[in-house]
Amino acid sequence: MDITVVDVPERGRFEIRDGDRVVGLASYHVDGGAMTLPHTEIDPAMGGQGLGTRLVRDVLSAARERHLHVLPYCSFIRKYLHDHPEELDLVAEGDRATFGLETARS
Repeated sequence: MDITVVDVPERGRFEIRDGDRVVGLASYHVDGGAMTLPHTEIDPAMGGQGLGTRLVRDVLSAARERHLHVLPYCSFIRKYLHDHPEELDLVAEGDRATFGLETARS
């Protein structure tokens, strides 16, 4: 597999690709200093290969590089943040309770 994650801003999403084939996406919207993350999906035929984790890791990395806080409305992204508390600083402290992340520790 030749897996890459590509930002496609004109479509408001990051795509994870296997070669030229889009096998998943994470939609986003940037407003001011925040990146809203409402939805993530992976082709069910490609499930169980860690592609969702790779996609979320790269999306959060892009948010960090752009100095944006994230609003993780997507449940998969919230679970990733709960499981990777070292990334929790990307969610503003005042927003953590809204997303059920107040007990996660960074």
